[in-house]
Amino acid sequence: MRALKGTLSGDFRLSMARNGGQAPDMKLHCLESGTLLEKDGECHAVENELLRRLFRSKAGEVESILEGVKTANPMEVNGGILPPVPDLTEIWAAGVTYLRSKSARMEESEKAGGDVFYDMVYDAERPELFFKAMGYRAIGAGGEIRVRDDSSWDVPEPELTLAINSGGEIFGFAVGNDVSSRSIEGENPLYLPQAKVYRGSCAVGPCLLLGRDALKSDASIQLTITRAGEVAFDDSTDLTQLKRSFEELVEFLYRELDFPNGAMLMTGTGLVPGSDFTLTPGDVVAIEIEGLGVLENVVG
Repeated sequence: MRALKGTLSGDFRLSMARNGGQAPDMKLHCLESGTLLEKDGECHAVENELLRRLFRSKAGEVESILEGVKTANPMEVNGGILPPVPDLTEIWAAGVTYLRSKSARMEESEKAGGDVFYDMVYDAERPELFFKAMGYRAIGAGGEIRVRDDSSWDVPEPELTLAINSGGEIFGFAVGNDVSSRSIEGENPLYLPQAKVYRGSCAVGPCLLLGRDALKSDASIQLTITRAGEVAFDDSTDLTQLKRSFEELVEFLYRELDFPNGAMLMTGTGLVPGSDFTLTPGDVVAIEIEGLGVLENVVG
């Protein structure tokens, strides 16, 4: 985690005023020792309840919540980094939203005859959406992710992750890692829940970038996997390769579901290691999204 510095106590009133037409750069950092709100590079200790209030907010309430935020007692910036998601918030994911993901899914499921489904969903009106984890199961930056013991082919899936309030509004962004078993999903598409949902398969962090327009529309996404001190995989893409809009994905997710505790939605991956690569214990997975920072985890 990069050094966080600035004011951790004292008088503080958050201004949402735009400077030169630009909204303030704000990030929410969730630590074991407390919660920090970073604004334009300065950090302030705030109430731990702020994260839950943002996710539970109704349409149009986020800005007023941020304007009314109050400082908490002084705190030490130490301890582990927690995932920026409340325990009872659901984390969902979208699939086959990048052309590279479509190709990879067709490759892994060809023998089982499931490749045609991935080809169809890429161009279909309805996106693929699936449940990934509850907030309390998410792993933060620096924590251990896992691969399944009964899987022979496992990959990280770096994904921009949307923070959505109960009213269906996107109010922030995080880096997500949808760790997946390609061997299990490739055996039969109906095994997708087992390939995707298991202990240690979901990482989110390192912080929450606040603001619907806070992220560049062409932000880069970098995936680097280090093994025994050597780079085993390194590739990048950017958000211009994402086929579906954020609002389109959120509309389908919220169409017939209520999320009183808000939701997080991973938007799919455009970076998939080839069939000659599988994660092994000890690998270090680093996902960097421009403007968000680096989510780094070790495979346990």
